[in-house]
Amino acid sequence: MTSSVQAATDPQPGLLARLSAEALGSLFVVLVAVGVSIFSNPSGAPLPAALATGLAVTASMVAFGYISGGHFNPVITLGNLIAGRIRAVAAVAYIAAQIIGSVIGAALAYIVVTMVPVLTDARAAFGSTAAGYGEHAAAQTQLAGVLLVEVVGSALLVAVFLGATAGRRALPSLAPFAVGLSVAVLLQLGQVLGNLPFNPARATAQAFFSPSWALDGLWLFWVAPLMGAALAGLAFRGFQGLSAGPDAAAEPQSGSDAINDDFDAGTAEEASDSETEAAVQPLPGKPAHDDARDFFDGKKG
Repeated sequence: MTSSVQAATDPQPGLLARLSAEALGSLFVVLVAVGVSIFSNPSGAPLPAALATGLAVTASMVAFGYISGGHFNPVITLGNLIAGRIRAVAAVAYIAAQIIGSVIGAALAYIVVTMVPVLTDARAAFGSTAAGYGEHAAAQTQLAGVLLVEVVGSALLVAVFLGATAGRRALPSLAPFAVGLSVAVLLQLGQVLGNLPFNPARATAQAFFSPSWALDGLWLFWVAPLMGAALAGLAFRGFQGLSAGPDAAAEPQSGSDAINDDFDAGTAEEASDSETEAAVQPLPGKPAHDDARDFFDGKKG
């Protein structure tokens, strides 16, 4: 009981801390993903880049997930928004932080590429690993095929994240590995078809440093993955409604709601003492906390 009360009274991470965690995690993921992809052959041998990216996602979630929730990808944020686990204002700020971090990560990789003598054209090197379709895809996958794979892959990724981090039977310590392995498996397929990242922030960051065709086709790598995220978020919300018991309305406020209430107010410090005290008191017959969601919503270290 003591540990439960302590977890409930721990201060929520502030706005700057949450956005910094999202930006830093996104930077790490993109730097690793782009760097390994450029110095390997992801279309012919997708395992090194896919595995490295999946491991970077896992490491970022373990290191920073307790601060921000460990999204590091706009599709994850949108899926959480539609599933009711984050508010709109917070979601927009998270996506902005993810884009900023991703661009910085890609810029660092670009600087490294310019210092490698055998790579005489840095933009061409970036273009070889940028998301594309048709003549710009290794397998010359057409637009419809890329659209389908991005929608389905992003939906599956969001479903894994939501399923692994929500519910009282979830194991928070295993969620980063579930998500990271999912990223690695999906990239195995995506890289062969056209360097599909299932991550709009990463696609944007790479397009900035690639030939102009990458920016021209960037719209697809926002529209398709966000469609998949929306579908997964709606499905997750529907499953929650079907599985809710007759006393579901009496559930205590979740950690994600608490964080984003603070966010919408401006800063976490604006949360009142009365709300904190209410969070400490569990309802009769109900556990005080959802360990999985508390972990990824910043209430457990």
